[in-house]
This record gives sequence, C-alpha cells and structure tokens, in this order.
Amino acid sequence: MKTLTIKQPFASLIIEGQKKYEFRTWKTNYRGEILIHAGKSTDKKELERLKSLNLNTENGAIIGKVTITDCILVDKDFQKKLKKENELVYEKMINKDLTEEKIYAFKLENVKKIVPIKVNGKLSFWEYDFKDK
Repeated sequence: MKTLTIKQPFASLIIEGQKKYEFRTWKTNYRGEILIHAGKSTDKKELERLKSLNLNTENGAIIGKVTITDCILVDKDFQKKLKKENELVYEKMINKDLTEEKIYAFKLENVKKIVPIKVNGKLSFWEYDFKDK
C-alpha cells in the first residue's frame, strides 16, 4: 500500500483527526488509501507550540491509514479557509508566503488509527506490504 512519511507532530495530528490536509511542494493525481508513517524526527518547535493538544507522538512507525480524496493548489483563499477551520493546527501554512513556491494540500479523509508498526520511512510515496486486520 502507498505510504507517506510525515514528521511529528503532524502525523499524529492527522491520525487524531485534527489535521485534514497534508502539504507538499508536489502535486499528486493519486486518490485512494495510504498509510501514514510517523518519521523518526520531530519538529520540537511545533510540538511545543501544539502542547495544549496533548498529542501522543510515536516515531519511526506506521500509525494509521487515510484516504486522499483531493489535491488542491494552496492560494490566499485556501489559506483563509484553513484559518477558519483550525488556526492553531494550520498556523504554519496560513502564514506561508506563496510567492516562492507552489504548495499543494492533499485532502485526507476516512482516518483510521492502527497499532503502530515500526519501520523506516522514505521520501515521497513508498510501498509497504500492509495486511489490514
């Protein structure tokens, strides 16, 4: 199954249902299920900023499954939508200067937490032989 490695605390925000978009500098035409892999590194500044959310952050493991249902080019209007939806979670993207590079939002739905599977991550989408129980 396609898998995407995401730095903590963002991977946990997705699996806890608080982050409905994952942001990348590349777009995807893929729609369907993917596994969410929490990378080995943690953005400590972001973890501290989000400490009020009491996230459980597992590292170096597949922690859940989601469905990519859309890929949206982030513009000023989309930034406003993110601000209304959850200013705390999306603060970094809300304040992002969009003149330097294009940013795409992968819309994530059907979040399912799983028992963590320890495995090394990779860049971009990568394959993991996942057997749903």
